[in-house]
Amino acid sequence: MTESPLPLKPSPAPIMLDWGRCDFEQRLCFLGGRYTSVIGLLSGLLAVMLTAAFYGLLATPWLRGSTFEAIFTKRGPTQYATALLFFWCIVILVIKWLKLGFQRRSLDVPLIPNEAGFVISTATVGRVLERINDSVDDPRNFILFNRLVIALANLRNLGHVGDVDDILQSQASQDEASVETSYALLQGFVWAIPVLGFIGTVLGLSEAIGQFSGVLGAAKDVSQISSALKGVTAGLATAFDTTLVALVAALVVQLLMTIMRKHEQDFLDAAMEHALRNVVGRLRIAEE
Repeated sequence: MTESPLPLKPSPAPIMLDWGRCDFEQRLCFLGGRYTSVIGLLSGLLAVMLTAAFYGLLATPWLRGSTFEAIFTKRGPTQYATALLFFWCIVILVIKWLKLGFQRRSLDVPLIPNEAGFVISTATVGRVLERINDSVDDPRNFILFNRLVIALANLRNLGHVGDVDDILQSQASQDEASVETSYALLQGFVWAIPVLGFIGTVLGLSEAIGQFSGVLGAAKDVSQISSALKGVTAGLATAFDTTLVALVAALVVQLLMTIMRKHEQDFLDAAMEHALRNVVGRLRIAEE
């Protein structure tokens, strides 16, 4: 009596990634930026809220009257703009981090049927495309799936196996350019923050020089000179504190932006390796 063959292990159910419901910006009822791009309207609104909360914290009894509170509230208007741009940058980086984490989930989606010796050819490419479409709501919103759909659709329509690798490489270059473009607003803010600090420096020095001119022209004794010099020192405090705050803010944003870029580049490399291993490595020319 022959033994019945063991049943084949069923393929795992595909992971459904719903960009329309799971993307951070989409969940807040805003039109989400593609891939890891962040729209300026939502991030700007959140930055305004954080800035208001920050200055509300400075007004609490624990910080009111402190040197820290004076640096941000008594050093001219540029400090408010610097704080707003700083929090705007932080919000953009946090949202990009959340969107990148969602993009990383695409690497865990099983796209290849769980069959021994399965290869991708013009005869089987439709099954892979079907699994991709069943796993996500729209492949165009994912870096990995968008690459694979473009390359595999070309294979299905034209039957040129050798073009798949070239298309993947070309699409990878476009994705890198798209990711780099998503940092345009951040780069503008990193440039603008130190400029605001220098503007505050100029305003503070102008105030100090004006006060000092008044001291020389009006003061007649030592007590009057000492009293008038307080205005000079206030102007110098504005000049130096605005520059200090702006440089520290720009440094923090630049470091965080560098770290974020490194993580995005690691993901792009992982997506390319995933495509080469699971798609290009399984390509075969169909036999007649």
